[in-house]
Amino acid sequence: MSAAVAEGLRAFTEELVRAGVSDAVACPGSRSTPLVLALRAHPGIRLRVLLDERSAGYVALGMARTTGRAAVLLGTSGTAAVNFAPAVVEASLARVPLVVLTADRPAELRDVGAPQTIDQVHLYGRHAKWYTELPLIDGAPETLAHLRSVAGRAVATALAGPAGPVHIDAPFREPLVPAGSLGAIASAPGSAENRVPFTGVVAGARRLDGVGLDVVAARLAVHERGLIVAGPADDAKLPSSLARLAASTGFPIVADPLSGLRAGAHDRSNVIARGDQLVRVGPWIDAHRPTIVIRFGAMPTSKPFTELLRATRPELFVVDGDAGWREAALVPATHVHADAVATADGLADRLTAGRPSGASGPTWVSDWLDAERIAGEAMNAWSAQLEEPFEGSPFPALARALPDGSVLWAGNSMPVRDLDGWFPSTDRSIAIRSNRGANGIDGVISTALGSAAVSAGPVALVVGDLSFLHDLGAFVAARLHDLSLTIVLVNNDGGGIFSFLAQAATDAPAVGLPARYEELFGTPHGIELGPLVQAFGFEHRLVDARTMEPILGEIVGQPGIHVLELRTDRARNVVLHREVAAIVGAALADRVSG
Repeated sequence: MSAAVAEGLRAFTEELVRAGVSDAVACPGSRSTPLVLALRAHPGIRLRVLLDERSAGYVALGMARTTGRAAVLLGTSGTAAVNFAPAVVEASLARVPLVVLTADRPAELRDVGAPQTIDQVHLYGRHAKWYTELPLIDGAPETLAHLRSVAGRAVATALAGPAGPVHIDAPFREPLVPAGSLGAIASAPGSAENRVPFTGVVAGARRLDGVGLDVVAARLAVHERGLIVAGPADDAKLPSSLARLAASTGFPIVADPLSGLRAGAHDRSNVIARGDQLVRVGPWIDAHRPTIVIRFGAMPTSKPFTELLRATRPELFVVDGDAGWREAALVPATHVHADAVATADGLADRLTAGRPSGASGPTWVSDWLDAERIAGEAMNAWSAQLEEPFEGSPFPALARALPDGSVLWAGNSMPVRDLDGWFPSTDRSIAIRSNRGANGIDGVISTALGSAAVSAGPVALVVGDLSFLHDLGAFVAARLHDLSLTIVLVNNDGGGIFSFLAQAATDAPAVGLPARYEELFGTPHGIELGPLVQAFGFEHRLVDARTMEPILGEIVGQPGIHVLELRTDRARNVVLHREVAAIVGAALADRVSG
């Protein structure tokens, strides 16, 4: 690598730092040598090297999701770059800022049979917000300026709403080892050039003007039976603003666990945490169907809520400051493309306590809060007498065990649904996360480890056994970088979610198929997972309904990886979920008839 190339890489890396990058993840490779050396040489970047590209992608995702800053992900050419794709897809759909750097062969080595060479142009397709290819670095002033511009633009584009991944492909000729210094560029005292990014962005949030706010407020004001729905969102300012809106409208807030509304010191007096149970078909919801819904954040986890929208078709407003179209219930909706916090505050200012006659009164919200209390009491009483493992039990236990400043991650399929059903409202400041962009079960442990790498407080994860097996490579990252994580592993020996779906009926004679449910969907693996954990040098304990919570209280926040395995039965799990739903439904029906 010539001195000119080294100078260009120093400039490129310096601009990444000036644009706000502080964390990078890289995987070993030859063609990526110039970039990885440049990242390692800069004192403003914390570089972590991981062995597995798929795991590395999710570790970077977890870092960016937790800090809110763009993280850099670097890989070499060939299939290594392809293995970043799952994390890139999740970052795109979950709106997480990533700067993906892939090293490449120069043009003369492409499409001629050169080893470890594939077509990397627009490798991630539409999942990348922006793609560009760097020129071969030649030392020309124009090239140096271009490198600086690309770095600044990449970070700004990744962060701009909706946030997401950008892809920079970087070709290098041999030799790949530098002939010049790759350290950070020294700042000349008083030099503005060394303080200000070469390419910067000043951007503002989308806001409704007074007329737009008046239109929405007028619609909310004429309805008595309204709901504020808080879907998955990462904006720390939104809970307080939605609390104000709830107080001014008299509407309860049906809060997804990923919304930030269930946990924290904000006003939670109008928060409904048991919404998944309350909106299920039955006498209570029949008597409490909303006529208007205003939703903030992404689509809620709860399938019964989506079914409620389809059945009742209320007037629906969807607020999205990133101008998205996230309304999967496929019902008529008005999309409000404006900043969520500003919109909620603006509406609250207009909808004062002295609302017009016919506006929502205390009976509507008190009915929902009363139902919330009844459902919670019924669920707690049921779980208190339960003497067998239950897949929902880790979440109330973690709500009690995790201190302020913690992060709780939930895997997809059953864990995130049990999170929705069983994580209560709490005044503890716990950030609750899940990879709900693409809802995949891959990379879950790696994402939580990325979060742990940049979090000041404890990080915990609840994950299923198939997802656990998908991401065993994450434990290599934990060993290499001495990361800490508490994992509750819910092991039902297979894909538990399918037991709740129509696929569970494929063994029935009426389907006309051979008995193939376990082979095709249940997918039991029969693997003892404890020895796998211990092979990495980490702690593994079997827990049950009685021992799980005390052990959580003991290990949360302790250094190292701790895996608590809760073994359950898939068929029994379905019975228990339906049992508690029937008990809650009966208690709510009694409230209606009474």
